[in-house]
Amino acid sequence: MKRIFTLSLLLIGLTVLLGSCTKRGFYDDEDYWLRQERGVVVYSSSYCNYFVVETFDGYTILRASGGFMPFEGDVVYGDLSYYGYSTFYNFTSGRTFQGTVTDYWLNYFTAQDKIDYYCY
Repeated sequence: MKRIFTLSLLLIGLTVLLGSCTKRGFYDDEDYWLRQERGVVVYSSSYCNYFVVETFDGYTILRASGGFMPFEGDVVYGDLSYYGYSTFYNFTSGRTFQGTVTDYWLNYFTAQDKIDYYCY
């Protein structure tokens, strides 16, 4: 009888311990994102999937996917200086979103020309 009682208490304790543990991915960790490259959205439009982010090294053009589009003035973090599809973090809204970096390290006038080409 003592063994069953002790075993059941041990089993309950183990269940509570393992049930209270949660797995957090790095996408949920804001500290991870704040160590990435930072940029500010300087152009965003409701009718075009492309938007422009100003970074330390120049302007980056991203194509949003997944239905989420950041607004002008939003602060975003991620790999803004590498081509390709990636996940980014919108610090202003506290959400992650997916997008594709199409161009980076552009000057102001080149970024304007490219966004005109993509959106019109």
